[in-house]
Order: sequence, then structure tokens, then C-alpha cells
Amino acid sequence: MTDLSHYITQYGYWALFIGCLLEGETITLLGGIAAHNGLLRLPLVMAVVALGGTLGDQLLYFAGRYFGGRVLIRMKNQQSRIERAQKLIASHPVLFVIGVRFMYGFRIIGPVLIGASKLRPSLFIPLNILGAILWATLFVLFGYFGGQAISNFVSGTDKKLYSLLFCLLVITAILLLRYYWRRRKAR
Repeated sequence: MTDLSHYITQYGYWALFIGCLLEGETITLLGGIAAHNGLLRLPLVMAVVALGGTLGDQLLYFAGRYFGGRVLIRMKNQQSRIERAQKLIASHPVLFVIGVRFMYGFRIIGPVLIGASKLRPSLFIPLNILGAILWATLFVLFGYFGGQAISNFVSGTDKKLYSLLFCLLVITAILLLRYYWRRRKAR
């Protein structure tokens, strides 16, 4: 297991950056846990997560700006959600851009929709940065303090087991939330 610690210390920031370009929440929580365990530095974890989240959403925004119409036409089964999101973008662009990272099911398609709406880059870019900083801070600290809480709970248990237990708990919670939201949307 010490090899794993070495790899996390050596490549953890790159893994966080790439993970935040692609997905986000799970890797961000794990980054907070790694910072809690002393494998990574908390301020750097937050900075890397915010940078990765910002860049990922910037790329999706510009993809939506140039190719969004063609992409949205192909998503016929999502038209009601797309229309609802487009109305929100038109009526509350500031809140939508900042909050899109926190909306389940819009993490990837949200920036594409914003780009397709032709929202000015001069408005999107600073709001995207602000949203990424808020998102990174919240999720990294959740992982960090969640790691602290579990550490206190299992203080006599081996740290490796505790880290594994917390990772499994976070993944289970995320899967349950996804199941709940999908079930709710199906109704």
C-alpha cells in the first residue's frame, strides 16, 4: 500500500486535473481525502480541481458555441430538459452558469447548452471561474472533513482500511443519489 501512497503523492495532482476535466465530483472528494491523509496539500488540491473544472467547462462551452445546434438536435429524448435549461439560461444566466456544476445531470451538457445559447464569452468566462472555485472548495472540503470525521470514528483502525472504507462510502452515496434522482425524474 505504500506504493499507492507514493503514486498518489507523485501523480495525484495530475489525476485530479484530468479527472475534473472528465467527471468531477468523485475525484474531487477523493482529492480532499488524500489531502486529509497528508498525501496532497489542501490548497493545491483546491487550485488544481478549480483549474480542471474551469478548463473542462470552457472546452464544453466553446464546443456548444460552435457545434451545439447539431448536438442538441440529436438529443431528441432530452428535449424537455433542454428547453427547460434554455429558459433558465435566458432568464437567469448568472445563476445558471455558476450553478450548473451543482445540477445533477447537467455537469457535461450544461456548458454545451450555455455555449449553444450564444451567451457572451465575456459573461461566461468569469462566472465559470467563480463557479469552479465554489465547486472545488465545497467538494474538496467535504472530502477533507469527511475524511476527518471517519478518521475520528475509526481512530483505532488501520489508516489504510479507513481510507478504503471512506472511498467506498463516498462511492455508495454518489450511486444512491444518482439512483434517487433518476427514479425521481422518471416519475
